[in-house]
Amino acid sequence: MSTQLLAIVIVVVIALGLVIGLIYVGQRENTGEDPLQKRLAEYGDRELPTSLSELEMSLSFRDRVVVPVFKVLSDLLTRFTPDQQIENTRRQLELAGKAQTTDARDFFGQRLMLMILLTVVAFVIFFVVTHQAPLTAIGLTVGAAALGYFMPALQLSGQISRRQNEIVKALPDCLDLLTICVEAGLGFDTAMGKVYEKWDNDLSAAFGRVLQEIQLGKLRREALRDMSNRMDVPDVTSFTAAIIQADQLGVSISKILRIQSDQMRVKRRQRAQERAQQAPVKMMIPMVFLIFPSIWIVLLGPSIIILLHTNALKAL
Repeated sequence: MSTQLLAIVIVVVIALGLVIGLIYVGQRENTGEDPLQKRLAEYGDRELPTSLSELEMSLSFRDRVVVPVFKVLSDLLTRFTPDQQIENTRRQLELAGKAQTTDARDFFGQRLMLMILLTVVAFVIFFVVTHQAPLTAIGLTVGAAALGYFMPALQLSGQISRRQNEIVKALPDCLDLLTICVEAGLGFDTAMGKVYEKWDNDLSAAFGRVLQEIQLGKLRREALRDMSNRMDVPDVTSFTAAIIQADQLGVSISKILRIQSDQMRVKRRQRAQERAQQAPVKMMIPMVFLIFPSIWIVLLGPSIIILLHTNALKAL
């Protein structure tokens, strides 16, 4: 029994170490900061290292050991992965707004490593230590492998949904600011620059990227279309399509912005009304299973106690 307990402790410690390492690397990759700018800020006031070894030792243990090890493991695991799977992962990261901070192969490699880790842990626990029935142990091991593979994807899907909801909420106010700037005499590109300067959210960051792409030579309609594809939000797609059509046909952009702003506010009001109508239905389940039993206990509890006490006295 002591040997089995020692084996469980060793497996749990190894599993926790690998999981913490995966989370550590993933959080490092998802900080949203530019690594180059961060390194320049760190070494801006320092003297240049005199040798390559000194430059390497100036890095932290994380950058020297932990991150390279996990990157090598992820590269080995994703070497034979189909390109279509990597492309789908890159698309998901793009929708989540993490394409610039997280590599698709690293993320998919983390999924595979977590799947293998949980599979090994489940195999040791259910086959070696607890000696479960074969079918039960196989089912639990397969479930652990599926959990390790799909859990990061589910987390990423939640991040995509939150990002899209934030964009939908910010779009009407953004269109109001664009409309005010354009009607005041600014160009559409300059108005997007004002939005990028005034706000700090995913939508303003997307406008800033559009401006950077336009400065690098990309056409405005192509930059806006790419922005819409990176968000996959129907309201943004409708807005960019209207701007592109107005640009091609020579229609006044201020009128288009005014119409789009009014439509987005109407849609936001309709969404709020829809959620208000859904509230009673969503409240039904907690009321039936949580609130009503508590009320019954408070109201009927004393009566039941009195009846039990009375019956006990009659029995005596």
